[in-house]
Amino acid sequence: MGSADSKLNFRKAVIQLTTKTQPVEATDDAFWDQFWVDTATSVQDVFALVPAAEIRAVREESPSNLATLCYKAVEKLVQGAESGCHSEKEKQIVLNCSRLLTRVLPYIFEDPDWRGFFWSTVPGAGRGGGEDDDENARPLAESLLLAIADLLFCPDFTVQSHRRSTDSAEDVHSLDSCEYIWEAGVGFAHSPQPNYVHDMNRMELLKLLLTCFSEAMYLPPAPDSGSTNPWVQFFCSTENRHALPLFTSLLNTVCAYDPVGYGIPYNHLLFSDYREPLVEEAAQVLIVTLDHDSATSASPTVDGTTTGTAMDDADPPAPENLFVNYLSRIHREEDFQFILKGIARLLSNPLLQTYLPNSTKKIQFHQELLVLFWKLCDFNKKFLFFVLKSSDVLDILVPILYFLNDARADQSRVGLMHIGVFILLLLSGERNFGVRLNKPYSVRVPMDIPVFTGTHADLLIVVFHKIITSGHQRLQPLFDCLLTIVVNVSPYLKSLSMVAANKLLHLLEAFSTTWFLFSAAQNHHLVFFLLEVFNNIIQYQFDGNSNLVYAIIRKRSVFHQLANLPTDPPAIHKALQRRRRTPEPLSRTGSQEGASMEGSRPAAPAEPGTLKTSLVATPGIDKLTEKSQVSEDGTLRSLEPASQQSSADSSPAVEEPSQVWREQRRPSNSSASGQWSPTSEWVLSWKSKLPLQTIMRLLQVLVPQVEKICIDKGLTDESEILRFLQHGTLVGLLPVPHPILIRKYQANSGTAMWFRTYMWGVIYLRNVDPPVWYDTDVKLFEIQRV
Repeated sequence: MGSADSKLNFRKAVIQLTTKTQPVEATDDAFWDQFWVDTATSVQDVFALVPAAEIRAVREESPSNLATLCYKAVEKLVQGAESGCHSEKEKQIVLNCSRLLTRVLPYIFEDPDWRGFFWSTVPGAGRGGGEDDDENARPLAESLLLAIADLLFCPDFTVQSHRRSTDSAEDVHSLDSCEYIWEAGVGFAHSPQPNYVHDMNRMELLKLLLTCFSEAMYLPPAPDSGSTNPWVQFFCSTENRHALPLFTSLLNTVCAYDPVGYGIPYNHLLFSDYREPLVEEAAQVLIVTLDHDSATSASPTVDGTTTGTAMDDADPPAPENLFVNYLSRIHREEDFQFILKGIARLLSNPLLQTYLPNSTKKIQFHQELLVLFWKLCDFNKKFLFFVLKSSDVLDILVPILYFLNDARADQSRVGLMHIGVFILLLLSGERNFGVRLNKPYSVRVPMDIPVFTGTHADLLIVVFHKIITSGHQRLQPLFDCLLTIVVNVSPYLKSLSMVAANKLLHLLEAFSTTWFLFSAAQNHHLVFFLLEVFNNIIQYQFDGNSNLVYAIIRKRSVFHQLANLPTDPPAIHKALQRRRRTPEPLSRTGSQEGASMEGSRPAAPAEPGTLKTSLVATPGIDKLTEKSQVSEDGTLRSLEPASQQSSADSSPAVEEPSQVWREQRRPSNSSASGQWSPTSEWVLSWKSKLPLQTIMRLLQVLVPQVEKICIDKGLTDESEILRFLQHGTLVGLLPVPHPILIRKYQANSGTAMWFRTYMWGVIYLRNVDPPVWYDTDVKLFEIQRV
């Protein structure tokens, strides 16, 4: 039958289904078979031939027919999984049912009355297939998920058959799917021959699996993110005998992927790459299965499937989600190396594009990769330490800084900005990260930032400065995070370049203007963070940092102004009045913007009309992080009160944000609420805590000496002064060094909920062909146009 006939027959069946007012019996095979037996429709055809309005009409007007359609389609998948899909006809039926369910499921999820449908049992669908075992019948959802899992390891359909032509077909039930893992890597050494058809079939089944999991999109964001997704929970439980091989297949498929085209530049122009759609789908399924709030759960489970695998024996009680469990127990160095190299290779792919345009295929799933990297670091501390053990971490850092810089002006990519900053915050809590940043930065990725010669720390500071001074408004809640990262690494930075030193002082200048300090309750925290950075470097890394010391001396007036900050009501009022007449504070004024790097394009705002999904607010920095003090021997001691519900007044010496502030830092007199206004007492309360002693002492000692050199030698030349500062010392002249404070990321349900909305928003927007969720009534986020 030609494909046109096939489409026509399928369309006729759909019209019959939508126009029938009477229920069609489940036994009427002649009717139901029209949907999957004699048709060969692509997934795009199914989406075109089954319009949304008609699915909704059947749901409202003949619900029993929609129920039967779903039940029969699941039944066909179960039969295919049972038989092993040996004939071409069976394979086609499985694919047709899979596509049809992918089309219909979102419309089941969007209606609260239907939500329980897949979790109810269907009469006569017992586990044993006999008449009398209805009482132990499986819910439809479970049958569907187990069938998909079986079908993903179906010889000659989704995996290569191991039998020789003389053998009989492999028995699906006795097949050990661990021998059929899709790709070499973690726990599996054999790399199967690539097979286009198998990849496409896997991809269709994974798309259906992702659609099953997507029920989460139809529930509004709950404050307690403890709500587990029942589809994910069942699929990742011991009920799924393929959990381990499937987890390994997904992880290895993603991490082994090389979009360059087997090392040959421009190869992708000759051969279309059929692996990429599978890799994307695998990455999306993987991050959804790992959606697990580590802050709230650690339920022990007994799991006997771990002997002789690449997984560590579980020390802590293992979570019931086996995917999370397996991920947290990977421990072999070579596995870590494989994962890290794979993720770094894929994250660097868009950067390769910039200096060898079109040499490689440009991948689009970097956001999914960042979520995966986050999950790895969050759930597997051994992986985090491995990443930081060598300078390989810089292969993750540079792409993240590239994405942050590139997306800073684009409102539709605010989620990407957040996850990049969250990952750097997590890494910055470890001493090794600060140490690694001292490595010289020689890669010349064209980025729209000033040219500098220096280290990866300089790159980080220059990019952060660019985000703060020329990003869009919605990034203001991230300023605290950006500066916390700089504070965390500052005690370890051996030598900042002059460019980076000037950027830090420009930020201090911008943040310490009186109108900015007085215009919102939290703004002064940014000044505290910057002063902490300067104090750490002066106390712990004075010797190599003559550039920063010189910049501090040049801008000494800023520190004197802070020390003499006016606190009387008329001065406060006057400062706020001044704001109305002056432009944005964080413009580039006062920052010498050198020429940008060659070949770079300026960061562009989103095209008008670009779709984006809304995000829940992220917790304030005090909820995101936990303060620890670094002891003499380098170990960390937590400074948090014993109870996590610390009252606001028990705050430690360093002033910190005391509440979650979701509003942008706009001047209070122009904000809609207008509740907060600065008082003298308030200014005095924090002005007295400004940590200026070390810097004032430094200025007191060095300024007269520098001035004397200038007068004696008639100098206006920086190099001579820098040479003097390089050989100077402040030993014995500075106050006793303060203990180093590190603010480490701590898991919390607020970020767990943020990750859930972000991840599903990415998946929603990236699945356009077919548009699985478009125009359905999702509740987890709003779809907005820029």
